[in-house]
Amino acid sequence: MTPARRAAARVPRPVDVDDLAGGVTSGSRAHLARAITLVESTHPSHRAAARDLLRRLAPATGETAYPEAADPTGTSAHDPDEGVGERVTPPTASTPSVRLGISGVPGAGKSTFINALGLRLIDEGHRVAVLAVDPSSARSGGSILGDRTRMGELTASPDAFVRPSPTGLHLGGVARATRESMMVVEAAGFDVVVVETVGVGQSEVAVAEMVDTFLLLTLARAGDQLQGIKRGILEIADVIAVNKADGPHAAEARGTARELSIAMRLLRGGEGERRVPVLTCSALSTDGLDEVWREVLAHRAHLESSVEGGLARRRGEQQLQWLWALLQTELWSAFRAAPAVREVAAEVEREIRGQRLSAVEGAQRILEAFGRSAADLPWSR
Repeated sequence: MTPARRAAARVPRPVDVDDLAGGVTSGSRAHLARAITLVESTHPSHRAAARDLLRRLAPATGETAYPEAADPTGTSAHDPDEGVGERVTPPTASTPSVRLGISGVPGAGKSTFINALGLRLIDEGHRVAVLAVDPSSARSGGSILGDRTRMGELTASPDAFVRPSPTGLHLGGVARATRESMMVVEAAGFDVVVVETVGVGQSEVAVAEMVDTFLLLTLARAGDQLQGIKRGILEIADVIAVNKADGPHAAEARGTARELSIAMRLLRGGEGERRVPVLTCSALSTDGLDEVWREVLAHRAHLESSVEGGLARRRGEQQLQWLWALLQTELWSAFRAAPAVREVAAEVEREIRGQRLSAVEGAQRILEAFGRSAADLPWSR
């Protein structure tokens, strides 16, 4: 390929936002896939189009505002034609969708659980979207997009949409575009949106900050089960389910549930604090799934009935968290891209490695260089 052709290939095709928004809200699965590809992309021109798209879709999602920020650090690798030719049911919801985050200990069977729960919800007339956040290589930025195979039955349903999200290098394994993808699938008529975390580091906290209810899935095992669950996750869980409570593990599951119930009363048994339900279930036999879903809805009802407007307040706080997260990403990207910073940073790193400069002095020198280049930032032009 000639240099001219390579340069032309790097120029993204213009995005017809009107057509994309109309297709999403009218139920086109092809438009839905392309819209998510757009919001996942971090090419500057795509980010501008994505902001426009989300503003147009916001009325169909229950969102009243969309944070004005972008993350120009790369591009998405998803196939924009995924799902071409299929259709999804257009939106009819008069209330906000149920946003459910699911995390769990390794081997807890999250994907199998989501597959089974999603199929039951579809049988009840719901439309289920799953944003499965996969682990990525810290060096390549790639991701293991295997959840679609572990949710084969759910993926095949016309009332479901399963989309693995690339995580790249973002904190906690949560894809940068997950929040925006949630808005897109809600505008397409999905009234249950599930975000599955990879269960690494701080990803659970990040997901809890974008959903209404956070479900922790754990295993039916004795011994050091409680020690294997991070205290921070227990502090943010709204519902806990002990999965694989079947066959020889049924008794163990009940014992684990009792231990967790006691632990939760000690950890979060303060006056006026809602009791966190701990249940047992089996994704294989589907026993207990209805009870788990009832507790998810009970938590949502608890938020909606709050005298302080719990659900609206929670989503409002999440919008603020989103705003500052986007601004942090934008500013860090601009900082690293500033020519003056790149020039000074290389020299500072050499001097620090040679022990000729302290980290404190080096940081100050780089900040001063950034201040001198402030007039060259994208929003200053």
